[in-house]
Amino acid sequence: MFRRKLTALDYHNPSEFDCTDETQFRNCIVWLEDQKIRHYKIEDRGNLRNIPSSDWPKAYQKDLNCFEEKQEALDWLLGLSVRYEYGDNVAKYKDCKPLAASSNSGDKAVDPLLNLDSNSPDFKAGVTALANILKIQRHDDYLVMLKAIRILIQDRLSPEAVTKASQNTEGIPVALDKHILGFDTGDATLNEAAQILRLLHIEELRELQTKINEAIVAVQAIIADPKTDHRLGKVGR
Repeated sequence: MFRRKLTALDYHNPSEFDCTDETQFRNCIVWLEDQKIRHYKIEDRGNLRNIPSSDWPKAYQKDLNCFEEKQEALDWLLGLSVRYEYGDNVAKYKDCKPLAASSNSGDKAVDPLLNLDSNSPDFKAGVTALANILKIQRHDDYLVMLKAIRILIQDRLSPEAVTKASQNTEGIPVALDKHILGFDTGDATLNEAAQILRLLHIEELRELQTKINEAIVAVQAIIADPKTDHRLGKVGR
């Protein structure tokens, strides 16, 4: 399942790589760190390079303890290595043509999502890795997880959302004398403080209502999916 990425990275004998083989797995992790990622300084890679050691898992899990399965972690590391490989050799890859462009001119570009296999190990590992990075709760249906990832990215990480979040918002001046408190403490200062607290509380309620509305929209989007049988209270297979 990792053959294409290993081949792109010029890994030795990628067709014979077996992730379930502990020695091959450890060797691959060390090779990626030494050749592509270089997260640690050379002198700090000793524990990771000591492949036969019983303490090797500690060095490996130091920065990868968020992944529960080897396949998820390796898939994420391979993707990171491909990105670094391109970044370090932009000139080498700048003239590479997309696969669709390299085919016959009469052929139409094929949307890769049309042939997406949601049951493939690559798809599951990629979705799980994204969910871990974005701290999204896992779900038995990987397509539901992918939808949650899409919603989060659109709402929080899209260029428009980032721009909006980075804009400084200035408060609007409020005339306290125009807001009736509804009771009198007998002290003008306390009355003013109570008015301020009430306005702040109203603002918090508005934010809570906005979040509730967002949650309702997200649930409705899932229920509206033809794959979802809301009468059973679960996602249909």
